[in-house]
Amino acid sequence: MTSAHSTCVHSDAPTDVVAASDVAPTHTLVLPGVHCAGCIRTVEDVLSRQPGIRSARVNLTRRRAAVFGVPGADPGPWIRALATAGIEAHEATRDGDGIDNGKALVLPLGVAGFAMMNVMLLSVAVWSGASDSTRDLLHWISAAIALPATVYAAQPFFRHAWSALSVGRLNIDVPISLAIMLASAMSLYEVANGGEHAWFDAALALTFFLLAGRALDQRMRRSARSAAADLAVIEPARAIRIEDGEKRSRPLGELRVGDTLWLAAGTRVPVDAVLDAGGVEVDRSAITGESDSRALSRGDTLTAGDIVLTGPVTATATAVGEDTTLRRMARLVATAENSRSRYSGLADQAAAIYTPTVHIVAAAAFLGWLLATGDVRVALNVAIATLIITCPCALGLAVPAVAVVATSRLYRNGLLVKSETALERLAGIDTVVFDKTGTLTRRILNVPPDMPDADRRVLRTLADCSDHPLSRTLLDALAATPAADVSNVREIAGSGVEGMWNGTSARFGRGDWVGGSSGTAFAVGGRTYEISGTEELLPDARKAIDVLKANGLEVCLLTGDAGARARQVAARLGVDRFWSEVSPEGKSSTIQDLRADGCSVLMVGDGLNDTAALAAADASIAPGSALDASRNAADVVIVSGRLPGVAEAISTARLAKRRILQNFGVAAVYNAIAVPLAVAGIATPLMAAIAMSTSSLVVILNAGRGRRQ
Repeated sequence: MTSAHSTCVHSDAPTDVVAASDVAPTHTLVLPGVHCAGCIRTVEDVLSRQPGIRSARVNLTRRRAAVFGVPGADPGPWIRALATAGIEAHEATRDGDGIDNGKALVLPLGVAGFAMMNVMLLSVAVWSGASDSTRDLLHWISAAIALPATVYAAQPFFRHAWSALSVGRLNIDVPISLAIMLASAMSLYEVANGGEHAWFDAALALTFFLLAGRALDQRMRRSARSAAADLAVIEPARAIRIEDGEKRSRPLGELRVGDTLWLAAGTRVPVDAVLDAGGVEVDRSAITGESDSRALSRGDTLTAGDIVLTGPVTATATAVGEDTTLRRMARLVATAENSRSRYSGLADQAAAIYTPTVHIVAAAAFLGWLLATGDVRVALNVAIATLIITCPCALGLAVPAVAVVATSRLYRNGLLVKSETALERLAGIDTVVFDKTGTLTRRILNVPPDMPDADRRVLRTLADCSDHPLSRTLLDALAATPAADVSNVREIAGSGVEGMWNGTSARFGRGDWVGGSSGTAFAVGGRTYEISGTEELLPDARKAIDVLKANGLEVCLLTGDAGARARQVAARLGVDRFWSEVSPEGKSSTIQDLRADGCSVLMVGDGLNDTAALAAADASIAPGSALDASRNAADVVIVSGRLPGVAEAISTARLAKRRILQNFGVAAVYNAIAVPLAVAGIATPLMAAIAMSTSSLVVILNAGRGRRQ
């Protein structure tokens, strides 16, 4: 561990944080069919070769491609190039386009399951001794059930396989589709010629279990949203510009550097600007994480996203459009989100090896038996048995089955998992970085001990009528104090709350407005009280950090607050390493530096200023009280608000990864036993269906063990 230190990071992002791609995407393409790391590589390779495109990044979770090219260019040729490569694409028209929520798989899954159960019952009757005309009748009934069910239910695999084959490439749906079609076609041929064997049950079992795995995988994507898109909500749509001495409302896109803006109290600053005259207090907590408001004077900088607490004031725009601080933050987040979407999960890595192996083994079995017997029918039967037995049912279920059990367990304990690869990334974490303000601490106001009971009652009433978060903290201290009868109570944005009590004015709010010094004050009946504020740790903050350290994790603190306050909080929490006075860009840069040093970083934060860092980390967690942008940038949201949930998420993720690896082991052992039997021609259709179903059930049962641990 290093000794405590503070680092002041300037607001301008270093060039290595936002590289050449640090511009807004000129186009966004929806990719409804992408579902693996291979699809990402294909899309990005195709788009990067198109005229007018500098680069492209695919976000697998949102199934979109951010294209950086010539503004206003026609995306039609790019879409046609992707179609030639077997990738469906179209231009984005609304935020929800292209996100498959898995509902489309529910009906095919039900059809495949219902048909599979009925056909297996008929198959058992055949293998129990039915022969001749009875066997043929049962086979024809099986065909009548299985063929239409298979044609309908297996459509997702057929479409993806055809897209790949039409452009000369393979994906995992190719052997799946081949096995289903060959099993169905060969079964129909056998039935028509009075054969003893039929593969209808195996084809349906294969379809059912693979659809189940894909539906479970889609379930993990449903809650994913882009935090970069949420930052647009923070930015106001219009601003007041002074033109020829008159105030006029203009769309944000019409603002230019040098324009004079009029900013009322309570409004959010639309662009970066310099204060023209007078003084103003701003709330910059969303941008810098500072817990106190900041007093600015003439010539000081206003940042896009600041909230004006006092006003009105005028300011001169210094950066507009894509050059503002808020837009730079959005680009940082988008870059980090797209980088994270490149993460290749365990299932993708296994599938990259598995797919060509299946084809090679099945082809070798066909050629071997053809050369040995000279009978195409026998060789084809063996090849079909090999394809069915080796088809990746267990592999397809290994990750999503465990993920659903683990995420359900976390949800019951107050944690919402939002990313399909979050558990795998959380399992490898060795460093946890916490934001301070709002995540580990909260700012509270203290009632002066010498305040008379009558005045305390008035303060209780005014605090109860205020929506300001700091005002609410007084209610805990005044919980036993009855409220006074205060009339004409009103809250003045940026100033405080005032009312009338016993014929005198009562005010609670900003010090200079109340009549005190800077800070917070309360005045009633000619008496003025300074209301001091302190920062306190959240009740379970120290416990959460102690548990993480006990599990061998390094814990750090990263904050926009001043060095003295950060050092004090770090000491109380037992944290040896911290950074203070860090800008949002600096936070993202710090996370990237830690990762470059070989650390696997988990970021925990709640503010807008943490959004880029949350997206840049290997994994991220946000409290349920966090801003929308922060919650959507995070992989996990602590809905319950319990900080020990951070350690719980990591421990559950590690357990889930062990279960996933065990499931891969089950799939490997299964194939080691079943493949030789299939290649040797020993496996019958029913044996193939039972073996494949058994391996899938073992995987599901092993995943279910996580519910009890």
